[in-house]
Amino acid sequence: MDEKKFFYEFGKAVYHIDAVYNDFARESGINSPTLLWILYALNDGEAHTQREICVSWDLPKSTVNTVTMELKAGGYVELAPISGKKREMTLSLTAAGKEYAEKLLSDVYAKEAAVFRKLTAKDKEVIGILEKISTLLRESGGEQNG
Repeated sequence: MDEKKFFYEFGKAVYHIDAVYNDFARESGINSPTLLWILYALNDGEAHTQREICVSWDLPKSTVNTVTMELKAGGYVELAPISGKKREMTLSLTAAGKEYAEKLLSDVYAKEAAVFRKLTAKDKEVIGILEKISTLLRESGGEQNG
C-alpha cells in the first residue's frame, strides 16, 4: 500500500469512528459532539483547566469556553481560581454535573467496554500508533517529497 492509499483508508477509518461518537452524542440528546468530549474529559474525577482540555483534546478555545459557560449555567461545572494565575481557572463537575455526565455517558462507556473486551493486546497498540501519526503529521509542517 502506498502513502496515498494508506492515508485515504486512515482518513475513512478516523471519520467512521468520529461518526460513531457523533451518533452516541445525538442518541444521548447532546446537541454538540464537543459537549460529549468535554464531559468525557471532565468525568475522569480530576479538575482541569479549559486550556488543558483545549490542548489535550485539540479543541478550539472559543468552543470549549462556550460549552463551559453552558455547563456552568446549568449548574454542572464549577470554576475555581488558580493561585498565581490571573485568567486561568480549574473546572470540575458538580454533583449534578457528575450525575449528568454519568447519565449521558453510561451507554458510551458500556459500548466502549464491550469493544475493549474484544480487542487483543496487539489491537490496543493502536493508541501509540495513532499518537505517532498525529505527531509526525504535525511535525511534517508541509514537507513534501519529490
